[in-house]
Formats: sequence, C-alpha cells, structure tokens
Amino acid sequence: MSKSTATRARPLSPHLQIYRFTPTMAMSILHRITGAALYFGTLLFALWLLAAAGPREQFDFINGLFGSILGRLVLFGYTWALLHHMLGGIRHLIWDTGHGLEKDTSRRIAWGTLIGSVTLTVIVWILGYVVRGAF
Repeated sequence: MSKSTATRARPLSPHLQIYRFTPTMAMSILHRITGAALYFGTLLFALWLLAAAGPREQFDFINGLFGSILGRLVLFGYTWALLHHMLGGIRHLIWDTGHGLEKDTSRRIAWGTLIGSVTLTVIVWILGYVVRGAF
C-alpha cells in the first residue's frame, strides 16, 4: 500500500523549527551544560587535593596554575556552574512540589535562576578576596 501525500509530507516528530526559544528552555539547556562542566571542575578540584597531599613543589605548581589569569577564569566559571546548577536543582525541587508551573511563574523563576547564579558567583568571589586580604 502506498501512503497518501499528506501522510508523507508530515514530519515524524516535532522538530526544532516549530519551538519558540523560551527562558525555561534556556535554563534547562544550561542546567545540563553546567552539570557536565561540574565533572571537569571536580577533576580539577581532585587534582588540587592530590597536589596538596603530595610534595610542596607539586602543590606550588598547581596553585600557580590556578592563580594565573586563565586559572582564575576557569575557577570563576566552575563557581558559576556550581551555583547555577544548584539553583536549577532548587527550581526543579519547587516544581516537584507542584508550585511554579504556570507559564509566567516558570519564566520568572528561570530568569531568577540566571540572575541569582551570576549574583551569588560575584558575591562568593568578592568575599573570597576580602577574606584573603588581596582586594
């Protein structure tokens, strides 16, 4: 049997071109990306711990890498990924209770997740420099 023309022209599943990009969608994508980035950052943290347990020269070398401009940028990104992923998890926990599922509310929570993660990252780094005394 042959299929009708209408059946053959219809897509098999909803494709990306029919979806409108929303803040909730963006935060879902970022939640997955930050989760993957945390694997890399945790490996760096484990490397630092291993260096701390090893010879002084090895620890100084790793601290020098993390203290460089590129190292600090990576650590800043790791801090943001950690906080963003945590706030995204809290957002999902709220949704699991059945709250915040309305379209407008979920959009506001998505923006709050992004703004909150950036704000908290900056606060953590400012506090880190103040405590260290290098500000």
